[in-house]
Amino acid sequence: MIDGISLEILRILREKARIPNVEVARQVGMAPSAVLERIRKLEKQKIIEGYEVRLDSKFFDKGLIAFITVKTDENADEIEIGKKLARRPHVQEVHYVAGEDAFLVKLRGSDTEEIGRLIRETIKSINGVQLTKTAIVMSTYKETAQFPIDDGDKTS
Repeated sequence: MIDGISLEILRILREKARIPNVEVARQVGMAPSAVLERIRKLEKQKIIEGYEVRLDSKFFDKGLIAFITVKTDENADEIEIGKKLARRPHVQEVHYVAGEDAFLVKLRGSDTEEIGRLIRETIKSINGVQLTKTAIVMSTYKETAQFPIDDGDKTS
């Protein structure tokens, strides 16, 4: 269970993970040591899974995004294929989706030539992959890993 103060700490950290502990403490009206203890507890409980730096993909010439639908053979081990896809370095996301009964994979590259090469070398090379269908992103209006944190029934 998470209380209201811990939820507020999570909301603050979600907006700015590098915010000084003293500032979080000021915003929630607690001592810095108490806030630090709460954050460590949230990390230990795996409610906070980690911290990431968001890099400018264009600076690294990885501005092109592709979503690839990956269909597998009927008898393929989908769990194993999902794990193999997830281990590929250029793959950012792997989801198994209903409706298509396929994986939806997000990858980044510098251009369509690189995307094509990555699909051939990192996706189609996996045993059990039957076919792929690629959608190239033309414009991005929002991209985030954040989601709303509401009180729901997770609070005490």
